[in-house]
This record gives sequence, C-alpha cells and structure tokens, in this order.
Amino acid sequence: MPRIAGINIPENKQILIALTYIYGIGLALSKKILQEAKINPVQKAKDLTPDDISRLKEIIEKKHKIEGELRREVMMNIKRLKDVGCWRGMRHIKGLPVRGQRTRTNTRTVRGNVRKTVGSGRKPPATPT
Repeated sequence: MPRIAGINIPENKQILIALTYIYGIGLALSKKILQEAKINPVQKAKDLTPDDISRLKEIIEKKHKIEGELRREVMMNIKRLKDVGCWRGMRHIKGLPVRGQRTRTNTRTVRGNVRKTVGSGRKPPATPT
C-alpha cells in the first residue's frame, strides 16, 4: 500500500482515483499532478515504482497544501469569520447553511425540527379511564 503525505492510498485503484483519497486533492488536481510527474493515470497504484512514488511525494508536498495544513487553514478562515461577526460567521455559529440555501423546507435536522414519517393514518381508539 503506497503511502503519500501520511495517507495509505488504495492499491487496487487507478492512481488517478487513488490520489483523491488525500484531503485537498480532487480529480482535476490529481490529473495535473500525474501529468507533471509523467505517470500514466490509468496505472494501478500497486504497480508504481518507488521512483514514481518519490516523484509524486515531492510534487505534492512542495506545491500543494494538503491534509493537516489545509484543514488548519480552513478552520482559521471560519474562526476569522466568527470573530469578525459577519453574516457568514453568524451562520457558522448558529449551525445554519452559510451559502444562501433556503431553510424553510430543507435543513430541518440542522434547525432541530425533525418530523417523523406518518404511520398507517389510523390511531387506535381511546381506552376509557
């Protein structure tokens, strides 16, 4: 199992897909990295040579923010929005959608308004007391 950036990437997948298991690398960036490293994207991850793996590690670690560093940056951006007290920060604090989605019919679970599905429709008759 090749290990890149502290993540074990799956062996039986194409290297193009396997690189997307690293936080911060999507399909487009994966294609770009493989093109730069001159590696066939259809090749399985287990078929990579140690030289290929070292080239991938070098490109990824030098040129791109991934994993812990990227997560820390995202958290700091959200913290800054909260500290400033802007609209987006307040939405983050309240746990509501930040990017303008409607909340009238969706996001019920976020708002705490969970409705259970209705059963057969008939209630049993009341018992006399």
